Amino acid sequence: MSTEQQRQLDAILRQGGLDTSADVATMRAAFSDLMARIPVAPDVQQKPVELGGVAGIEVTIQGHDSENVILYFHGGVYVIGNAEATVPLASDLARRTGTKVITTDYRLAPEHPYPAAVRDARAAYEALLAQGIAPAHIALAGESAGGGLAVAALLALRDSGVPLPGCGYLMSPYVDLTLSGETLATKQTLDPLLTLDGLRARVPDYVGTADAADPYISPIFGDLRELPPLLIQVGSHEILLGDALRLAWQAAIHDVPVTLDVTPGVPHVFQAYAGLLDEAGEALDRASRFLNLHLAHPEVQL
Repeated sequence: MSTEQQRQLDAILRQGGLDTSADVATMRAAFSDLMARIPVAPDVQQKPVELGGVAGIEVTIQGHDSENVILYFHGGVYVIGNAEATVPLASDLARRTGTKVITTDYRLAPEHPYPAAVRDARAAYEALLAQGIAPAHIALAGESAGGGLAVAALLALRDSGVPLPGCGYLMSPYVDLTLSGETLATKQTLDPLLTLDGLRARVPDYVGTADAADPYISPIFGDLRELPPLLIQVGSHEILLGDALRLAWQAAIHDVPVTLDVTPGVPHVFQAYAGLLDEAGEALDRASRFLNLHLAHPEVQL
């Protein structure tokens, strides 16, 4: 691990930080410009797909073939982001696991407030089942709001009696839109990306007339029993640290197999910076071992 790498990344993020309190159009344009600068390796294969009416991109590494699928949900406070922007991170997961990753373009607020995103996540997952892919061959994954959406989708699927996937992988999950977490304040000076004011400005876009404490919006308030094994990764220098800690607590008290993985000194969704930060690659390696452990393998009889 390199303290100098952490300092350099912190400086880069502070210089080019995204203002989530800006108007939606400005925010989306700034985000698209930022993400367009991240290169994609030449052996990464991308194919447009549609799952249950939800557009997405299938990401694979040339020469890799697997029955397993990671269904991925991007971050962006439910207002910005898209599947294309996640291809670099999705490809890192695909490379390490040998698994295909399908990253989705679920509907965004404020044009499509809750429950649109949860419905799209469910539709995409159920479309995989309809293709004949066994639940044990599927993982749900996501970062930030996408991590929260993955948990919300698991709750909605469980409550509807739909067979659940093999596991869930959550990076810096945003799971409390009531914004009651203690670290929203105590980690503010350390977080180079997110602010409490910025999150607060976006909550009404997604929540609309619903209750922010609804477990399908803020899974931290849900009964997590019977969910599949979860890996929660988070950095100690982010205001959403408390969301991850409390989600792990909720999972543990409801007898869900959960692994909480906190990396010191790193920012929100630090896994996206594997080319700059040793800790990012190491975290993705740990995540890949978790995913490969909990996803079925071809020789397993289902």
